[in-house]
Order: sequence, then structure tokens, then C-alpha cells
Amino acid sequence: MNIIRTEIDGVFVLEPEVFKDGRGYFFESYSQKDFDTQITDIRFVQDNESKSRYGVVRGLHFQYPPFSQSKLVRVIRGAVLDVAVDIRRGSPTFGRHVSVELTGENHRQLFIPRGFAHGFSVLSEEVIFQYKCDNFYSPASEGAIAWDDPDLGIDWRIPAGKEILSGKDSQNPRLKDCGRLFDYAEKLY
Repeated sequence: MNIIRTEIDGVFVLEPEVFKDGRGYFFESYSQKDFDTQITDIRFVQDNESKSRYGVVRGLHFQYPPFSQSKLVRVIRGAVLDVAVDIRRGSPTFGRHVSVELTGENHRQLFIPRGFAHGFSVLSEEVIFQYKCDNFYSPASEGAIAWDDPDLGIDWRIPAGKEILSGKDSQNPRLKDCGRLFDYAEKLY
């Protein structure tokens, strides 16, 4: 597994070694041992999967402590632009984001640590998206920021007016209007 550091500390791209032959391919998508030694020592407790069509934008979501979550995300079929936004007040990268194209062909994964908002846009006709979480989902702990916050400057690579959002995601506040976020000095693990 090739672990690639991004421009924001704690966010990593994972590229597996893919073995191909006439039958197809094989790769190891996750190893707890390698993850613990090369990224961080956490335990994933929940796996989720979603199916979406072109133009869908999901996010930018997070959960407040004590239910904050790290996520390890990947695409099984199709393509997304996956985005992680640093929402830890006091962080040197507060309000900055990392965006990575994840596809069923490149087998890349993105690790998003606690203290980040997460979202993705669907670039293919359809996508099957999977993610591992290190904490259980808690509806009462949900938080979100506006996917189109101009201060974030995220290019979702979907033409204006072609975005498909949930009713909830179309009403999220801008980052500067969020009263409660994360504190960079607070230990999240």
C-alpha cells in the first residue's frame, strides 16, 4: 500500500498495489496492522455504502464529539470527487480542503480524520461508494456546512444548476456561520 500525505496534516490518500492477470485483479483494500503503523491507531466499527447518480453532491457532513468520526472512503464502481475540509478552529489549515478523484479503476482511498467535514460529488453516471467509520452514527450529533460555501472555494466539477442535493444539504450554514465546530487543541482520539 502506497500512503500519500496531502497538503493537510492527517489526511492521506491510500493507493493499493493491484495485481492483475488474465483472470482479473486482486488487491488488499485494508490492513489494520499497516493502517495502525503508517497512519494512526484506530479501530473502524461501521461500514457504509451508498449508491448515487451523476450530479449528486453529498456533504459536507461531520459528527460532533463524543461521536466524531474518522472515515476511510473508496469507490467500488464509478467516480467521485471526494473532499475533506479542516474545521478545527485554531488549525493552521482551518477552512482549507483536500479534494481527490476516487474511481473504481484507480482503487484509491481517502482517509479523513476527526475534525474534518466530508463530502463528495458524483462524476460518473452512477457510483457505488463505501466508507469505514471509527465511531457509530449518531443522529443527534450530526453537523454540516454548506457544500457551496464561497469561502471554501471547492470546485465540485459539476456544472452550475446540475447539482442534486438533499433538502437538508441545501440548507446547511456557511463555515463562518457555524457556532460550534472543533478545537485544534482538543484531543479527538
